[in-house]
Amino acid sequence: MSLNFNALEQHLTTRSYIEGYTPSQADVHVYNLLTAPEPSKYPHSARWYSHIKSYAAEHAALPGTSTAGQAFVQSASAPAAAADEDEVDLFGDDDEEDDAEAERLKAERVAAYNAKKANKPKAAAKSVVTLEVKPWDDETDMQALEDSVRSIEQEGLVWGASKLVAVGYGIKKLQITVVVEDELVSLDDLQEKLAEFDDYVQSSDIAAMQKL
Repeated sequence: MSLNFNALEQHLTTRSYIEGYTPSQADVHVYNLLTAPEPSKYPHSARWYSHIKSYAAEHAALPGTSTAGQAFVQSASAPAAAADEDEVDLFGDDDEEDDAEAERLKAERVAAYNAKKANKPKAAAKSVVTLEVKPWDDETDMQALEDSVRSIEQEGLVWGASKLVAVGYGIKKLQITVVVEDELVSLDDLQEKLAEFDDYVQSSDIAAMQKL
């Protein structure tokens, strides 16, 4: 068995994890099948690999199953991947291309498809972001730090789950998820607001980001 690197890279282009919005056994399954990807060739896979590696001590306890991860495992004789199921066949059989009736039906299909697509309401583009907020030292009140972070309220921003992650020397950083509407919330502005809590916050980073 081998790993389909191209499929994995394409999958991680718009996702932070193999499945869902948090690390799971699906990530562990794929992680254990490869060594660190070459960043210049597989930048998204390399970013994902580094992120999952940071959870190494928790791999056995992560939730979920390896099922989703098995989709990226292929045998040496595996056939090429099937075409995207969302692709729409607008043109029918090639054998009928010269037939006037086939051309009329083709035009009707195109018009119907375009009308359906135009009338479909567009949902607001959203992203799930994992932020890491670092304190000054091991004496920083992490509860007060988190309360300060969650005190930031604005339209299109919803805070989610959080946890403290050990950094070293007794220092822990806050890892917190937030769902943002892309058109309403600027991540740069959000990080500037976090920096204003300089009694607690040394810095903040975007650890992961995934489009919904």
